[in-house]
Amino acid sequence: MIEVRGLTKRYGDVLAVDDLSFDVPPGKVTGFLGPNGAGKSTTMRMVLGLDRPTSGQALVNGRPFATFGEPLREAGALLDPGSAHPGRTGRNHLRVAARTNGVPAGRVDEVIELAGLGRAARRRIGGYSLGMRQRLGIAAALLADPRVLLFDEPVNGLDLDGVRWIRGLLRRLADEGRTVLVSSHLLSEMQQIADRLVVIGRGRLIADATTEEILRGLGHHQVRVRSAQADTLAGLLQERGRVVQRVGVGELLVDGTTAEEVGELANAASVALHHLSDVAQSLEEAYLSLTGASVEYAGATEPAGTATEGAR
Repeated sequence: MIEVRGLTKRYGDVLAVDDLSFDVPPGKVTGFLGPNGAGKSTTMRMVLGLDRPTSGQALVNGRPFATFGEPLREAGALLDPGSAHPGRTGRNHLRVAARTNGVPAGRVDEVIELAGLGRAARRRIGGYSLGMRQRLGIAAALLADPRVLLFDEPVNGLDLDGVRWIRGLLRRLADEGRTVLVSSHLLSEMQQIADRLVVIGRGRLIADATTEEILRGLGHHQVRVRSAQADTLAGLLQERGRVVQRVGVGELLVDGTTAEEVGELANAASVALHHLSDVAQSLEEAYLSLTGASVEYAGATEPAGTATEGAR
């Protein structure tokens, strides 16, 4: 269990995290989302005692993380895959971590196999690709078999096989009753993996709900329907105040309704339907709706040459 209460962090005049409170329960994958600069990495560092909060607190299994005698047994984390010493082999990196945390040496081989490092574990870390550094970092996080796990952008650099592997690993860890917090910008992956979502912007909490609740409750409902009598159906829907778009021959996209309502209306009017379905909202759409006002680093949307032409 991770508990964040009133967590605040200032760096001079910069307010990186602003009175943030949320829980990460065991047995679920919790996605941690927000724009660049939202304070996600800073929050994770404060949970792990790497940064000192300006105010508030973060607890791991009911205690500040820094108070544990063998912290790796309580929580494992992947925050920076580039932090391992480049001159060591992957195996030696894990051996040092095992020895300093009282972990049996045999566990090193187990996590090497679990993370798919294989023969790369014998090579120096300086020659690793980003994907192999990610695998090494995940192996280190799992080394002491902790009940709490934090992963910051764990999918970066992984190939398709690696993405499928980390997806299955996170699901299995949560199903074992562990607490799993995952930060990622890959929203399609988060939509598949995360049971819950904590969304922040400019250091403040924007949303804390299940993925299903966010997808269902924060977007508008749309229905796609196809019929040879599309014009008749469109008129009936517009009489009820629904916004109707014609998107193809005999096909309509209807805002602010459900498939059940459209189906009942069509049945009452004896309008035959060839297709009827709710339009599923993507997490990307819901996320952009939530965080649009909190994006701090936004690129220009006008063509590159426009500003240059105007400046001449």
